[in-house]
Amino acid sequence: MTGSSTRMSATPSPERLTVAAEAPGFMPLDEAQTLFEIAGEYLSQPDSVGIGVEIGTYCGKSTVFLGAAAEAAGATIVTVDHHRGSEEHQPGWEYHDTSLVDPHTGTLDTSARFRRTMFDARLEGTVIGLLAGSVAAAKVWGKPADFVFIDGGHSMQAAQNDLDGWAPWVRIGGALLIHDVFPNPADGGRPPYEIYRQALATGQFTEVRAEGSLRVLRRDSGTPGAPLARP
Repeated sequence: MTGSSTRMSATPSPERLTVAAEAPGFMPLDEAQTLFEIAGEYLSQPDSVGIGVEIGTYCGKSTVFLGAAAEAAGATIVTVDHHRGSEEHQPGWEYHDTSLVDPHTGTLDTSARFRRTMFDARLEGTVIGLLAGSVAAAKVWGKPADFVFIDGGHSMQAAQNDLDGWAPWVRIGGALLIHDVFPNPADGGRPPYEIYRQALATGQFTEVRAEGSLRVLRRDSGTPGAPLARP
């Protein structure tokens, strides 16, 4: 259980909202606000373990909202990313940003921009950035979390790895959050929607909130750490 160190406000501070707005990323404000509210709720429950996990950091835009909620609850956010970008961030793709290319390696590297975001948001004491791929990090994780927010790679393999590696660690009563869930294929890619459907099909999760493309599933049963049954 974690105790609240600061009264939870309705939104992050104006200064943090500015930092988040300036950080490169793809999180609409209404969905980011929902992240803030859900993180605050699940990190401050009586049986909270004081840890929330984000898969897919990019430059830290959404992490500001998670971190602000965690700080108020006296909790910690662990955000996982290899910082080389997802498929859609690579050269020739729609979301490639040349300003984030490391001149030394010639490849995308968002780690420095993420650190700048955390510094500017004054969240370096609350947010732990784990520089690793999702699969590698999941192998050494080994403890329950109050919530897991999946917003990593959008290929089917990447999304499946995120679900298989991290959803099992949501504590009973905790939450699994999945971003970019589009029931209509015309609105966006299918992999996040497919893993959302898989999570529901296990019978261990119940959808409790939806905001834009963000889905919030409460975990009602199962054993934390045990692999989820494939439907």
